[in-house]
Amino acid sequence: MVTKKISIAMVTYNEADRVGDALRSVEWADERVVVDSFSSDGTPEVCLRWGAQVLQRAWSGYADQKQFAVAQTRHDWVLLLDADERVSPELREELLAWREGPPADQVGYYVPRRTCFLGRWIRHAWWPDHQLRLFLKTSARWAPRRVHESLLVTGPAGVLRGPLHHHTYRNLEEYVARMNRYGELAALDYQDAGRRFRWWDLVLAPPATFLKYYVLKQGFRDGYPGFILSALSGFSAFVKYAKLRELEQRGGGVPSPEAPETSQTPPL
Repeated sequence: MVTKKISIAMVTYNEADRVGDALRSVEWADERVVVDSFSSDGTPEVCLRWGAQVLQRAWSGYADQKQFAVAQTRHDWVLLLDADERVSPELREELLAWREGPPADQVGYYVPRRTCFLGRWIRHAWWPDHQLRLFLKTSARWAPRRVHESLLVTGPAGVLRGPLHHHTYRNLEEYVARMNRYGELAALDYQDAGRRFRWWDLVLAPPATFLKYYVLKQGFRDGYPGFILSALSGFSAFVKYAKLRELEQRGGGVPSPEAPETSQTPPL
């Protein structure tokens, strides 16, 4: 039986305080490739200390940067990992068993992601948050979106049980900064798709989003952090549609991350 080799692909910008933990969680991998966008905090040096191959490349947008990182890997199977994520012990054991097991009959695998928010593991509102992260790179491509890029595979996909641990948002200030940037990019994606601003989206989407996470997904069981993230998720929906209205008024004046003048825009 032939061992399936796994490459790790990661993109970074100023993640020196947490990228080491991410790379330590995948020390077992056959290869670790990091594409850094000219960090100024020593991120490349941390990655090198953990045995990763580091390449420097100006930021070109989420999907394009990750596609480039995947293209630099040597092995057929790739596990995509963010600097604020960790492969849990349960997921590691599952991946090691899969690597030594029979030939895969899927071309991709979804992984449940458990988020730590405001010092607490979110077990309801944002759980299980399945992400397609392990894939056969010859069968994978990214949907052309600026934000919340989605990885697509041509063929059947399975689901792994071990969680990916997500240590997102160091604080509320970081959440708000990201929300503003993501709102701009989502508005541009809407415009590209031909979607126009509708006032009822601005009115209905925020409370609907809050109810989805806080009531339907039982975010109330996550305590104070569950309430905060449900409320912020609703406000994020408001910002997205407000940005679309602003974009229409300005005639498309929000900068794109693919534009040359934003090549150094950090991937927040």
